[in-house]
Amino acid sequence: MRIRSFIIAYALVLAILLFADRRPGSTPQDRYSHVVDLTDPQSPTARHAMESGTRIIAPDALIPGTWAAGQIPPERLVAPLVVLDLNAAINGAINESPQISLDDIAAWESHHGMIPQGAVVAIRRQGAHDAPTTNELSTSDLSADDLSTTPFPISGDAAQFLMDARYTIGFAVETPVNMTSDRTLARQLALHGSYVVERTARFTSLPATGSLIIVAPARDKKPGETAVRILAMVR
Repeated sequence: MRIRSFIIAYALVLAILLFADRRPGSTPQDRYSHVVDLTDPQSPTARHAMESGTRIIAPDALIPGTWAAGQIPPERLVAPLVVLDLNAAINGAINESPQISLDDIAAWESHHGMIPQGAVVAIRRQGAHDAPTTNELSTSDLSADDLSTTPFPISGDAAQFLMDARYTIGFAVETPVNMTSDRTLARQLALHGSYVVERTARFTSLPATGSLIIVAPARDKKPGETAVRILAMVR
């Protein structure tokens, strides 16, 4: 009887092992093919020779007492990345607005699907097919005076929708932005624990969806903007 029970148990274990061995492994779509460094090289505003020009505007820079850059929880620094084109064609016409609107988001989602929950939304100014492969915008398309007054490239109601309905945890933009131009939006960003990464690079080398962003600010608990390095893992 014991031998028979042993044989039955052995047969069940063998069947389970054979079944597990025949399960399909991870497909190439589940793997990331390469990494893109989205960090801008040193900028004239950098305080140190080796300091990145890319900076993170943490919630504390918008409302004192909220998270400084070094206090942002690690799980909010690694997230899905989606890329919206500021000047994408909508209904056959080129959108020349300086800000992403709710209509732009609706058009993007109708083509690519819903923006993932808890993503970082990157906004590039030119389409991937006709733009340079590096962030040359700051030296060619905009003057130094323009850079200091560049508005946040997404409207307040569009940003509010992303934070409320898509739980967007951060925004990445190619130029420096002046968050004091829309204090209501700045307040909402801080209250949602969202951050802004400014003066990023190489968005033109990224697909609209499917990438993973890694944001690595210095462990600085002081308020204000902090130098940051960001990487995108691309499928």
